Formats: sequence, C-alpha cells, structure tokens
Amino acid sequence: MAKICDICGKQPTVGKKYKKLMSRYNPSKRRQHPNLQKAKLPSGKTIRVCARCKKNLYKLIK
Repeated sequence: MAKICDICGKQPTVGKKYKKLMSRYNPSKRRQHPNLQKAKLPSGKTIRVCARCKKNLYKLIK
C-alpha cells in the first residue's frame, strides 16, 4: 500500500540530516512519512487519511 493520503494526496518527503563525521558535515537523506490513520466515512467505507484531514473530516461530520 502506498503511503499517500486519500483526501489531500500528501506523500513522503525527503529531508537531509546533517551529521558531523571527521570534521566534515555529511548530509544523509531520510524520508519523512505522513501521519496516516484509518478513518471511516459515513457511507461505511474505510480510507487512509493524514491526521490533519482526519481532524477536518470529523469537524465536518459533527
């Protein structure tokens, strides 16, 4: 399964982590994944959404 939000399309990004190694800064790439969670729609379907979309989704339902 892809790590992509079904509502907004947020996907993993690549950032750099700088570590000092023998008086040189060697950037190493690291992936930052979105905070995906399962959410149920009123129709009964389950989708994977990020935390921000889940918060907005439940605000709209109430």
